[in-house]
Amino acid sequence: MPYLLISTQIRLEAGPTMVGDEHSDPNLMDFLGARKRNMLGNNFCEYYVNDAPRVVLDKLEKLGYRVVSMTGVGQTLVWCLHRE
Repeated sequence: MPYLLISTQIRLEAGPTMVGDEHSDPNLMDFLGARKRNMLGNNFCEYYVNDAPRVVLDKLEKLGYRVVSMTGVGQTLVWCLHRE
C-alpha cells in the first residue's frame, strides 16, 4: 500500500491524528501505535493516534514515506503520502 492519507482537525493540530481506515496495513498501524475506533454515526472504522501530525510524519519518513500534497478541507488538514 504505497499511498497513505493522514488528517487532523484544525482545532486539534496537537492530536489526535487519523492515520488509516479499516483496510489499512495492520503492521503499519502497529508501528504508528494506532488504535481502531468507530465514531458514533459512522458506518466505518478509522485508525488514530494521540500524536500530533508532525510526530506521525516523522515516523512515516523513517519508513520511506514522502508527502505528496497537503491541503485544508473545511476544518480538516489532510496530508497525502507515498512510498516507493
